[in-house]
Amino acid sequence: MAQSETELMLKGYGLTTAEFFYRMPDHIHVLNSFVWQDYDIAPDHPRLFKFIEYWQTKIEGPLHSVRFSHRKQLSSGEWRNVVGEFRYH
Repeated sequence: MAQSETELMLKGYGLTTAEFFYRMPDHIHVLNSFVWQDYDIAPDHPRLFKFIEYWQTKIEGPLHSVRFSHRKQLSSGEWRNVVGEFRYH
């Protein structure tokens, strides 16, 4: 069952953005880039490393380098469940 983004953030996941630089298979001197994003857990980044393994086994373009950043957007102490609303005209 897929979890919502909010559920993932409450469990400690943050948004990881990675930019992959890889060589073109037919033109080895040409570098190209690919941007990947997913919710992942720092500092181990299991989803990022799983994608890198997938790239190395299934995609022909050899990796040159990977640059990534991780941003934890929400922590459990910052979120409150509001059950009511008060309106003032």
